[in-house]
Amino acid sequence: MFHGQLQTALRTVYPPSCITCRAPVASDFGLCGECLRQTPFIAGGICNTCGVPVAGLSETETDICEDCLNIPRPWSRGRAVMTYQDMGRTLVLQLKHSDRTDLARPAGAWLARAARPLVQGNTLVLPVPMHRTRLLRRTYNQAVLLARVAARHLERQMVPDLLTRTRRTPMQDQRSFEERFANLDGAVSVCGARARSAGIAGRHVLLIDDVMTSGATLAACAAACLEAGAEEVDIAVLARVHREEFVGRPRASPDAAP
Repeated sequence: MFHGQLQTALRTVYPPSCITCRAPVASDFGLCGECLRQTPFIAGGICNTCGVPVAGLSETETDICEDCLNIPRPWSRGRAVMTYQDMGRTLVLQLKHSDRTDLARPAGAWLARAARPLVQGNTLVLPVPMHRTRLLRRTYNQAVLLARVAARHLERQMVPDLLTRTRRTPMQDQRSFEERFANLDGAVSVCGARARSAGIAGRHVLLIDDVMTSGATLAACAAACLEAGAEEVDIAVLARVHREEFVGRPRASPDAAP
């Protein structure tokens, strides 16, 4: 009873507010009506490999988008919560560059909902790693924050340090698709000791990241997991960049410096 009274008092003093504009909302970690309308959550038919919307499909249908037809993907299936535009771009950049770690809580829950159809009984959730020098500068890896929340909702094991960046790669911003893949070649590996303790061999892996542009980073991670003995790899990202968005708006890349 006391706990309920305390919660009521706290809500009176600190009422729930929109995670982006701070307007009043009905529940914690929610979006107001206006921000919700500006957030491009993915609905309808999608690419089964990367999760991007595919025109002409019903809500339950999947196909393969042009990018995934032309670019070999080492993973099997993929899902994305939103497209990287409008409020989707704002949320990613705030989480990634503005110390808005609180956004990981709702975003991780959205990721879990999108990725649930991919989850298997032996799924191991892994975040995309960040090089230690970049981690020291930023102080947190947004993919780890998202993966931790998503794994909790999915009730699956998450290992934050199984994948590691073997070298610091230059920023991907304004690089072509081909340059992005070359930049990540051999840049990710599996930590042998963590792989043995986590038991990656023979398991299904769900890779989590904040955003997918070309897929080069996710491809490097998926290849490392398969090389370490994973049976299958799927991916889930908070936002997916459209090809036209990537080509037409290089300055808006999520890899750009804050």
